[in-house]
Amino acid sequence: MKITVTNDESVFDCTAASRIVNQICAKPSSVIGLSTGRTTGNIHRLVCKMHEEADFDVTDVTFFGLDEVTNVDREYSGACYKMLRTEIIESLGVDEDHFLMLPTKSDDFERECREFRSELSRRGGIDLLILGLGENGHLGFNQPGSPLNGTAWVASMDERLEERIRRETGTPAETDLGGVTLGIRDIMHARRIVLVAKGENKREIVKRMLTGEISSECPASVLQLHPDCEFLLDAAAAADINVCTLRN
Repeated sequence: MKITVTNDESVFDCTAASRIVNQICAKPSSVIGLSTGRTTGNIHRLVCKMHEEADFDVTDVTFFGLDEVTNVDREYSGACYKMLRTEIIESLGVDEDHFLMLPTKSDDFERECREFRSELSRRGGIDLLILGLGENGHLGFNQPGSPLNGTAWVASMDERLEERIRRETGTPAETDLGGVTLGIRDIMHARRIVLVAKGENKREIVKRMLTGEISSECPASVLQLHPDCEFLLDAAAAADINVCTLRN
């Protein structure tokens, strides 16, 4: 098990950003999956800063988002499309053909999921996937109870997140809100994964993810089985685990 622990947030963010940059430099045609959230925003901005300083070529890189909110406008500030465009895609100058996202609106999400998976496969599959960790162990919108063998699908949304999005977008109760996301099986097919988690609030779930039983009740626990997954943590998130024991 590969575990990297950093002593402060700055080193954490720089380390995560360097994983993305190194992948691009090693394989300029990489397919790289990104996640949104409080943990990843500054990582994306640092990739842009590194690009300004080193000017590495991103022309042939395909970036994609792990998941998306359903039934909101793509330009809504909380939509994953909007966040990724703002945090990294526009600054890198990535064109639309090299930025793949699941849709926010569709009359056939099952078809959209199939086509999204097919397009990732056509481009060679996922070379690197950056994953955030939810406080309940979710990955993307794969909440506790999600099937560990599932592929891309529309999942239910955490109640607190749904309440916030309805409030911010004025979405009425009769309009379903959810999250369309790559499934756990899709995630496990990525050649390389970097799971990023920082902060005291992730301390308990990090321990459960790394030392608990593999279960759909903690979707992130399945990453224990991935052949090339790095768990990148800051000291606060790693406080309850014995890193030396787990590495062995």
